Amino acid sequence: MGVLDHVSEYFDCSGDSKRHRSLQTVDVRVLIDCEGCERKVRRALEGMKGVRDVTIEPNAQKVTVVGYVEPNKVVARIIHRTGKRAELYPYVPYDVVAHPYASGVYDNRAPVGYVRNTEYDPHVSRLARASSTEVRYTTAFSDENASGCVVM
Repeated sequence: MGVLDHVSEYFDCSGDSKRHRSLQTVDVRVLIDCEGCERKVRRALEGMKGVRDVTIEPNAQKVTVVGYVEPNKVVARIIHRTGKRAELYPYVPYDVVAHPYASGVYDNRAPVGYVRNTEYDPHVSRLARASSTEVRYTTAFSDENASGCVVM
């Protein structure tokens, strides 16, 4: 990347109102068996425009890409260049999810401290995506909440 490319990121001289991408971190799940697979994935991503950093965790089957890229294009690039099956990383830290042990959220295959991301998955139970109002009403008459109902 030359000096002109670096400077052109800060000044828009083209005249068109092209939307600039923001710096983002993309996590992708890829099956990595050996060092050769790791090298193949790294080369495929480092050659991609906008990529700043590539971190590969072979034990977690996770590739983290930092840069001015779109998540779907990163996944498509890995599939096209390496021939490996890739998907956006489906796990998030369990602190992020409101109900980490609800049906469809807890996953035995997830790394320690992670659960399945429920934000965009329509197949997950409604309790996992429940708002705070719904949670208040469903737990008001729970056996675990002794002071929730004065009638009982």
